[in-house]
Amino acid sequence: MPSNSTPGRRSLREGAWGWLFVSPMVLVLGLFLVLPILMALWVSLLHWDGQSNPFSGQADFVGLQNYRNLFTEDGLDRALFATSMRNTLYYVVLTVPLQTVLALFLAIMVNQRMLRGKGALRTVFYFPSVTSSIAISTVFLFLFQGSGAVNRMLGWLGVKGPNWFADPRGIVWVVLGWFGVSGPAQGGGSAGHGPLGLSWSEWFSGPSVAMCTLILMAVWTTSGTFMLIFLAALQNIPRELEEAAALDGVNRRQLLRHVTLPALRPVLFLVLTLGLISTWQVFDQVYVMGKGAPGNTTLTPAYLSYSAGFDNADYGQGAAIAFVLLAIILLLTALQRWVLRERDAKPKRKPKGAGRATR
Repeated sequence: MPSNSTPGRRSLREGAWGWLFVSPMVLVLGLFLVLPILMALWVSLLHWDGQSNPFSGQADFVGLQNYRNLFTEDGLDRALFATSMRNTLYYVVLTVPLQTVLALFLAIMVNQRMLRGKGALRTVFYFPSVTSSIAISTVFLFLFQGSGAVNRMLGWLGVKGPNWFADPRGIVWVVLGWFGVSGPAQGGGSAGHGPLGLSWSEWFSGPSVAMCTLILMAVWTTSGTFMLIFLAALQNIPRELEEAAALDGVNRRQLLRHVTLPALRPVLFLVLTLGLISTWQVFDQVYVMGKGAPGNTTLTPAYLSYSAGFDNADYGQGAAIAFVLLAIILLLTALQRWVLRERDAKPKRKPKGAGRATR
């Protein structure tokens, strides 16, 4: 007769074998992911020029001073960080919804059963996503320069296009200028100061004309990838649901709202999370298309972290910016997960005496 400890021993043995099989990947992740993160966290507490060994005591330990320079100490570090946060905030707020809506629209369109040439359309929509971002950025530089093809096309319509990559004005003040409202001088601001030392007029000036070009490029290049993710999820929705809704007289808008979107909730969370992470970490386009110019209106925290370390030899400041960026991404991802969580209806408690028969 088997002893009572046999199931426990079997479970322990299976767990040991499981850890044995995954141990190579755990070691790889620990060596190339966790360990560099811990090393960077230590560097963020130092004033390190990148020349000496940061673990030998030769670098100056400054504690949280690098973080205080970003949030509380008046100076160039906080001004640049605040500007990069403002730019990226507009970049995220505009890019993520636009690319998500466009990707969902494209996925629904190519998922139509009666549509011909669906394979060709998927390839066309997805092609910008597999093209080098450096090559696309270079092409956009030629298209949107002052005498580029975009301004020539606008000229045929009688519209004088701006000098896209040399215009630091916020789009809000550009639009208000059409109605005769003049904005503050570039680099100026209102008398009162807003968060992180920037004036409220700078915070609410909107993305610059140059940043709008980056947003347009990001939406165009990433929608194809998210389209494929939505398309795979749409093809997993049972056809019986759509057929039953059609028999009930549901129109397309109601079908999208009450059937399609609820079924896509997990995939929508994935797409929004990937979009959120990629937009907060945007670097290569900024590096190619001006390095923050004009007037730091395309500066982002990712590029500022790189510039602080490799251009200014202040790796501690660069590491601090990177960890602030990591904290923002984790916080926004958790908030997004909470907003999109499944809300199960809780059974309501019956009032006392509800089950008694009334006379």
